[in-house]
Amino acid sequence: MIFKRRGGKREAIEELLLVNFKDKELLHRALTHRSYAHEACLPADYTSERLEFLGDAVLDVVVSDYLYRKHAELNEGDLTRIRSYLVNMNSLAETARDLGIGEHILLSPEERADGGGEKASIVADALEAIIGAVYLDQGLDEAGRLCLRLFEKKLEDAVSGTLDYDYKSRLQETVVKDRGILPRYRLREEGPDHRKTFHATVFIADEEMGTGSGSSKKEAEQEAARAALERMSCM
Repeated sequence: MIFKRRGGKREAIEELLLVNFKDKELLHRALTHRSYAHEACLPADYTSERLEFLGDAVLDVVVSDYLYRKHAELNEGDLTRIRSYLVNMNSLAETARDLGIGEHILLSPEERADGGGEKASIVADALEAIIGAVYLDQGLDEAGRLCLRLFEKKLEDAVSGTLDYDYKSRLQETVVKDRGILPRYRLREEGPDHRKTFHATVFIADEEMGTGSGSSKKEAEQEAARAALERMSCM
């Protein structure tokens, strides 16, 4: 059992999730980023990636079922729009950060030093992988209960129209309204073509307001905009 070396971490995240895994190895795999697997010379398939695929599908079903059963007033377009609010990277990343999942993800030292424990794509994928692991370990009912514990309030907020995870649009609207100018983004990229990391910095006038990283330009800019909005709310 690879996970025996990290029992404390395992127990802590089980307490966060209110789930007691029967097969602890599933939770370990859900938290294993490919950078860690490569560093530790684990088997090629011993990462969270297949569980992410499964967890994404489980979350999609749970959210769709919840909305269909509880909100008969919503038409197909509304159902699709609201589901898209929840089953997307920004929403998942926000929930994962609120739970503190990033510190439990197994990352290579290099990825950890590069802020991998807070990157939206990494923490969102880890949360999906955990959902997939719960599904395999305890079935759809328990996985559904976990999803609703994590997302029911956000689902209801989305139904009421109070959620918006498009941070770039929100930042632009705020800056145009307050200052009459547009935010500017500066991008740089690093890494090989098959595994690039993008870094974005957002400026308002000549002032740097936020930075972000991600596996795409869009993700990096959204993260930079989120950081800028958080900073502005504290000013």
